[in-house]
Amino acid sequence: MDLSVKPGDDFYTYASGTWIKNNPVPAKETRWGSFNVLREFNIQAVKNILNESANNTNAAPGSLEKRVGDFYAAAMDSARIDKLGYKPIKADLKKAKKVKTHQQVLDQVAQLRTSGIASPLFAFYVGQDRKNPNVMIPQLSQAGTSLPDRDFYLKDDARSLRIQEAYKTYVAKLFTLVGEKEAQAKKNAETIFNLEKKLAAAQMSRVEMRDPHKTYNKFAVSDLSKTTPNMDWKALMAKMKVTGQDTILVNNPKFFVEVNNLLTSTPVATWQTYLQWNILKSSASDLSKPFTDAQFAFSQVLSGQKVQTPRWQRMSQLTDGTIGDLLGQLYVKKHFQPAAKARMDEMIANLIKAYEIRIKNLDWMSPETKQKALAKLHAFTPKVAYPSKWKSYDGLEIKRETFFENLRNASVWSYNDMVSQLGKPVDRTRWGMTPATVNAYYSPVMNEIVFPAGILQFPFFDPNADDAVNYGGIGAVIGHEISHGFDDSGSQYDKDGTLRNWWTPEDLTRFKQKSEALVKQFNDYKVLDTISVNGKLTLGENIGDLGGLNAAYEAFKMTKQGQSKDMIDGFTPDQRFFLSWAQVWRTTILPETAAQLIITDNHSPGEYRTIGAPVNMDAWYEAFNVKPGDKLYKKPEERIRIW
Repeated sequence: MDLSVKPGDDFYTYASGTWIKNNPVPAKETRWGSFNVLREFNIQAVKNILNESANNTNAAPGSLEKRVGDFYAAAMDSARIDKLGYKPIKADLKKAKKVKTHQQVLDQVAQLRTSGIASPLFAFYVGQDRKNPNVMIPQLSQAGTSLPDRDFYLKDDARSLRIQEAYKTYVAKLFTLVGEKEAQAKKNAETIFNLEKKLAAAQMSRVEMRDPHKTYNKFAVSDLSKTTPNMDWKALMAKMKVTGQDTILVNNPKFFVEVNNLLTSTPVATWQTYLQWNILKSSASDLSKPFTDAQFAFSQVLSGQKVQTPRWQRMSQLTDGTIGDLLGQLYVKKHFQPAAKARMDEMIANLIKAYEIRIKNLDWMSPETKQKALAKLHAFTPKVAYPSKWKSYDGLEIKRETFFENLRNASVWSYNDMVSQLGKPVDRTRWGMTPATVNAYYSPVMNEIVFPAGILQFPFFDPNADDAVNYGGIGAVIGHEISHGFDDSGSQYDKDGTLRNWWTPEDLTRFKQKSEALVKQFNDYKVLDTISVNGKLTLGENIGDLGGLNAAYEAFKMTKQGQSKDMIDGFTPDQRFFLSWAQVWRTTILPETAAQLIITDNHSPGEYRTIGAPVNMDAWYEAFNVKPGDKLYKKPEERIRIW
């Protein structure tokens, strides 16, 4: 803490100033904060498990240890990987170079996907139908570009132009690494950029993509093909291993009309280059050192990171991301205390109780809508720590000598696993995160809140800490995920996870007015002195924080400590609650990363998450004696109260 600062003037520095001063961003990171400290602890824990598994020569064939250990050992064998150069993708590049017709281009787009090589042109996945969440349906999404956001192609400010040039340099570099002459590689880079820029121009913005109704466009497969005469979706889907499906969901139909037009207006030679590029960019991080170095050089321009993340860390994350349910079983055995789950279950129950009290007491919502909101709240499914049913990855071949093939096999396995869900009941035991992940999420179609074991540790959660610290930390995270069910997007789904309105028109208008006030509050915050936070893009997360912290405070007041005035370390229970919240969001960040995240991240920067919710809560003003004249002071009538 920095006690020389008044909490009412700068609560962020008051709560975390000394830590921030003493914790510059480590060279291998792009930002550093509580999440990163815990992620660092976790990745070290994962590293130890992986090393033990890789060194365990007695592990039985097919055992968790053997499969996980072999995958990691292969990933860490950089000598073998470097020796191979780009040999693992040689045949794929050759094939892409041979396409002669626009139909063959589409055949390649399908084949690259099913063989786990790349996902060019558009995104395809299988997921729940938002208006009929008991049914799995094929879904198409805008994609096809490589930069982190469409804006990087379309803007011409100095920063965007610098990124565009660095991107072209990167594209050219990868082409030279597979034997192209420099002049041709540069030409390829221009070709790729110009084609992707056209795809970017057809994409919707991130703010538009937050609207679940706007992105819900259901087509009969035959009708979708009529809007894209150059793309026969029945035939294309069959090549993508999807048969017997007569309907499909599309998030941005206009994008696919544009892809259809580009398909024939763009020379086949350009598509050859584009397909090769997709193979290159998808594989670069898994090839020899010159490829990973080129990739890092480009990412440096985007993020400002000083040195490359060590190989063991990248490969630990890759193992978790690829076979997370195998690694997760070893992780949970070693690092998760059953007592923590019991405490979490109790806290979740208290948070739901607190939310119920708060919904009943809302002065802006009618009894009719309150009833529906409560029904939704009580239909929530909490999932804590790890899945009740682990994925077994049956049929996935992992060998100690073949890193690249292991990855390909895993991609093919995942693709087939995804497609196999069509025509079956929705599997409600599935998780969207691995157990070792330091994060949490809410799924509107499942109406579930999920807390992996990875986040159930200090500073979010400590079974031995006082309630103030736990409710200000993990309690607010639980409240945050519950609030996602009632944010600007989640509130459009009912208790069964169906995208269906349950609001009276008057209540919906009032909710939107309150949300608008929060948009304005965050639009006024700036990073690097000149770049405004995007209040619309971050609205869901900001509602999550505001609702979550209020509910956590309400639940905290139900505890013995919450009702007492007993001081610890010179701070009242309420002060400790708000300080715990603030210290979760302390962050140091590189300027390049800060500028990028404003465009790509739907979360507000840590310094504004720290203050965004508390300045709207009377309890915070009372806890720290914040008065008119203090810089963060808001008049009582201007404080935003939503949930």
